[in-house]
This record gives sequence, structure tokens and C-alpha cells, in this order.
Amino acid sequence: MTKADFIDKVASKSGLSKRDATKAVDAFLDSITDALRSGEAVSFTGFGKFSPQQRKERQGVNPRTGQKVTIAAARVPKFSAGSTLKQAVKGG
Repeated sequence: MTKADFIDKVASKSGLSKRDATKAVDAFLDSITDALRSGEAVSFTGFGKFSPQQRKERQGVNPRTGQKVTIAAARVPKFSAGSTLKQAVKGG
């Protein structure tokens, strides 16, 4: 599902116009991005939790040359699915 498909679903389920649904989805994604950027976690009970995670510097291997390379430390987003979401996906 693409972002456009998702916006269409939000518009049809909520009764919003496509333009308003686009604004709502964009605001939702921007809010999560801003929270993660500032180091906050965003939690939706039952659905899941978005949180920033710090990865340490580590050694990797270039698959073409076999040469060892250092992969720099980085802060990355992490999503942990909630129990309700897990059950919904598991049940089909």
C-alpha cells in the first residue's frame, strides 16, 4: 500500500475529503517524526510504539571486496508492535 492508497482509505473511512485526509496523514507523520527527532517515544496503546534507538559503532564487511569497514554510530527509528496489532495480523 502506498501513501496515496492509505490517504484514500483514510478519506473513505473518515468521511473526510481527499485534501483533508492528506493534511491529516501528513500532520500525523510529521508529528511522529518531530517527536523521534527530539528523542521522544510515541506510543499508541494496542497498536505499537515508535521510539528512537541508538546504534553503536560496529564492524562490517564489504561483500564485494571482503574488506572490513567501520559502520558509524547512528540514531535510528524503531517500531514495536502492540498486542492488538499482533493479534490482528496473526488472525489474518
